[in-house]
Amino acid sequence: MNHTMAMTTRRSAVAALLAAGAAPQLFAQSPRVDIGGRDYQYPIAIATFRGEAQSPQKISAIVRADLERSGYFRNIDTAGVTLDELSRPDLNEWRQRSASWLSAGSVTRQADGRYDVRFRLWDVARGEDIGGESYLVPAADLRLAAHRISDFIYEKIIGQPGVFSTRIAYVTKAARYTLWVADADGENAQAALISSEPIISPAWSPDGKQLAYVSFESRKPVVYIHNVATGQRRLLANFPGSNSAPTWAPTGDRLAVTLTRDGNSQLYTISANGGEPTRIMQSPGIDTEPDYSANGQYIYFVSDRGGSPQIYRVGATGGAAQRVTFSGNYNISPSISPDGAFLAFISRSNGYRLHVMDLANSSVAALTDTTADESPSFAPNSQQLLYATRLGGASALMTTTVDGRVKVRLPAQGGEIREPAWGPLLR
Repeated sequence: MNHTMAMTTRRSAVAALLAAGAAPQLFAQSPRVDIGGRDYQYPIAIATFRGEAQSPQKISAIVRADLERSGYFRNIDTAGVTLDELSRPDLNEWRQRSASWLSAGSVTRQADGRYDVRFRLWDVARGEDIGGESYLVPAADLRLAAHRISDFIYEKIIGQPGVFSTRIAYVTKAARYTLWVADADGENAQAALISSEPIISPAWSPDGKQLAYVSFESRKPVVYIHNVATGQRRLLANFPGSNSAPTWAPTGDRLAVTLTRDGNSQLYTISANGGEPTRIMQSPGIDTEPDYSANGQYIYFVSDRGGSPQIYRVGATGGAAQRVTFSGNYNISPSISPDGAFLAFISRSNGYRLHVMDLANSSVAALTDTTADESPSFAPNSQQLLYATRLGGASALMTTTVDGRVKVRLPAQGGEIREPAWGPLLR
């Protein structure tokens, strides 16, 4: 690989390794757009929170946007009605407005400058008070409080964990390369690393406290592990040749990486503390882009051993590789859903498009009609995917539901957007 490559991304790195042509270019960001909808969405009314007009963040608006982005909810117009967690709403009135659920709350600034955020959820259809929570937070964490409210509502109604309070990472290229960490809705982005050389393949540790990534600052690809809270980092892999494509084992004690120390790109595992890597298998082809299965028993990866890039899997400690993708002649960037049900990947067919395979029956569906998709990453509840693409000639950071019906463009920092990664649930 050439570190001076104008567009060094995971996809272009794979393309260079496999001599399969260059990846399409991405450009600057344009405003968010929403597309599509589910067959059924839960109608929910999020009333204006009492006191939020004096708050730096409009809690109710953030909650509405979170729930809509999930694809499971349809927001009912509240016509500016203000309620709080102590209200006794007339649920018959909300039934007449076609709401099945109602939530309201309050935001109160305390003497020390912190904010007391409270809310309550009602099941309008059943006439039940579902309960609520309260958070005492500094102004900087008001958005996080709103996301936690969304998580509570999502879990109570859908029965699965919400992911609104999780974080994402992505890379931009403008004058320099920047690794960003942001809220799951793209807001509140903070720079974790700024470099004049490419940064690729960010990967979250299972506890969400660390990011592994590849930096070219040493004029070659080298793997680092970065502490998100402190900004401190340490070298993980700087062996002769290329060191790339880190991915964490679900246990968090090891990573799989791609190294060329012994010739072709091959898969190795290495302790999260560093040390000597262990080669997984001997392959005459190029193996790269590892991703652990949800249970940690397998590693999915890309190989050209069959003549064209396809996705295979192998036991996490080695063994015989099994081919997984058979449709199309160019399939890369595997991402396994945390529930182990789906494989997301990029297939080159009329451009680069995001696809999902149901691992139970091997059926494959294209989720997008864009042609420059890259780097899919599952939400920790397996219900959404984060990816980068190009819309209308502009670089875009996107989410889609796993059925492809609801797509949302997230706000992102300026520059060419690439390499998104969705972090784990934070408990």
